[in-house]
Amino acid sequence: MTNLLLNQARLSTLGVAAIALSLGLVRPAAGRDAATDTSTGAKPAGAAAPDAPPEAAKPTGFWERDTLTGDWGGARTTLEDAGIKLGVVETSEGLADVDGGGKTGAIYEGLTALTLDLDLEKLVAWSGATVHANAWQIHGRGLSANNVKSLMPVSNLEADRGTLLSDLYLEQSLFDGTASLRIGQQAVDDEFITSKTAALFVNSNFGYPGLPSTDQPSGGPDYPFATPGVRLKLVPNDQLAVLAGVYNGDPAGPGAGDPQLRNPAGTAFRIGDGVLTFLEAQYAINQSKDAAGLPGTYKIGAWFDSQPAADLHFDHLGLSLADPRSDGVAREHDGDWSVYAVADQMLWRRPGTDDQGLTAFTRIMGAPSDRNLVDFYVDGGFSFKGPFEGRDDDQVGLAFAYGRISANAARLDADLRRALPGRPVRDQETAIELTYMAQVTPWWQLQPDLQYIVHPGGHVPPPTDPTQLRTISNATVVGLRMSITF
Repeated sequence: MTNLLLNQARLSTLGVAAIALSLGLVRPAAGRDAATDTSTGAKPAGAAAPDAPPEAAKPTGFWERDTLTGDWGGARTTLEDAGIKLGVVETSEGLADVDGGGKTGAIYEGLTALTLDLDLEKLVAWSGATVHANAWQIHGRGLSANNVKSLMPVSNLEADRGTLLSDLYLEQSLFDGTASLRIGQQAVDDEFITSKTAALFVNSNFGYPGLPSTDQPSGGPDYPFATPGVRLKLVPNDQLAVLAGVYNGDPAGPGAGDPQLRNPAGTAFRIGDGVLTFLEAQYAINQSKDAAGLPGTYKIGAWFDSQPAADLHFDHLGLSLADPRSDGVAREHDGDWSVYAVADQMLWRRPGTDDQGLTAFTRIMGAPSDRNLVDFYVDGGFSFKGPFEGRDDDQVGLAFAYGRISANAARLDADLRRALPGRPVRDQETAIELTYMAQVTPWWQLQPDLQYIVHPGGHVPPPTDPTQLRTISNATVVGLRMSITF
């Protein structure tokens, strides 16, 4: 059976390789060393399967092995040796709005993440080339949409129910690992604007931040979406990396309503919706085990979307959109953009360990206020790995995220307030999170979580009656997440 799987996989990857070569998209490289990745971000569990240390034999005991299902009688190892790596991670959680928000209540939601990685050197002798694919099976219902009514979901699992393809790309390592090229469908939060420390937290702000996910069309090419694009990464030395990406501007395409209804399976493969461009420089310090100082990673970057962006305050005649004389057609701007900076820095390391200790992170970004609902965003916090004796892989963290409603959106609210005295004016939304991730076994995690959401929706009336003068109250959310690697 294993030999049959290997033969079928080789035939499939030969087809992928032949198509890519015939289109002239990639060329075999002399070397296969991958560039050092310093950009791990907060993705839903299962976005990438962890690699086992190559120098040590994999544990086989039920409680010590890396995966719940083990080695499948040797089949998993045989496939990986041949260049085929499969991953399945189930993440389930119960969350409850226990006070405030749109309404109190509890939900269950979950995500089954499936990944496939093909090493084309092992499979078809194509040096330095790999194929990566992953898909989501999303189940349950979201707490933010149904209860909290926050701008940003309180969970990075929250999305419409469904089964979606996410990434499907070919990556070619170039120039002995000092460069790499990705071609195909990609999620930009795989690599851009990420913080390794923020990946601990449950709130979606700590993955793809609240500014781009609110301002970019259809929420941008981040979970649950990906979009066709090309990414080039240059790694001239162990400290510096520069990434540039060009992507389709809208993963779901234009239209009103829920973007997931326009691209329900993630297979729209749209390429005509403008151009979303990212550029990011990353600088890592003290990454080696024998470094004198503590490790850190610093990033600066920017993105630009070429699609026209509507003004949030004025129409095309220069009148306020709240003015009775306005025809409601907003002024258009040429594109949209943002600049940002990210920092992860270890502050204290437990003596005799490599990564146990206290680490801090922060991200800050801004965008034009005339065309963006959120024009300023900042988050930050701390995580502590190995907080208790004997719990070396546990982590505890405290973080906040703040998104400011743009001045133009607030001015429109002020104009509308003249017709309805006392109407609230949008200002900001803030999330504060305290979490503890317990590594019960290498394949099983439990994570109790507590969040407090200030001004859900940005200080707006309840959606059931937008004419009310009161606003949605601050919300308290509690929950428990469980992840199992199969």
